[in-house]
Amino acid sequence: MNLFRFTLLYTGFCIVLAGLAAGLQEIFPHANLLVDKFWVIFCFLAGITYIAYLTADLGIKKDPQVGVMAIMGSIAVKMIFSMAFVLIYSQKQPQLGGIFLANFFSLYLLFTCFEIYWLLRNLRHQNK
Repeated sequence: MNLFRFTLLYTGFCIVLAGLAAGLQEIFPHANLLVDKFWVIFCFLAGITYIAYLTADLGIKKDPQVGVMAIMGSIAVKMIFSMAFVLIYSQKQPQLGGIFLANFFSLYLLFTCFEIYWLLRNLRHQNK
């Protein structure tokens, strides 16, 4: 899969996730479902996931034998940056609660699943 197609699909995925988050806030206006800086978290995870995919995709295309290591490295770097983000956010917002954890880790899981799915599709096409 080329980078342009992934970018289109990823943009669509981000729009759907943003629509779901905004829709939840509209459907349940009095419930506290999203943290105050939800869109900062959303943009950070969307950006870091895209960068991680680019890094892994370049590693796969450069040398298919080392592609798996590129995937693992990009996911590890993404996880380290995400943990640093949680640390910085928790220092700035001392009332870190269950809502933040639910928002952050649900977004992290959804973006990571999307990234891994498309990376594995790229590896499958190389095996044929």
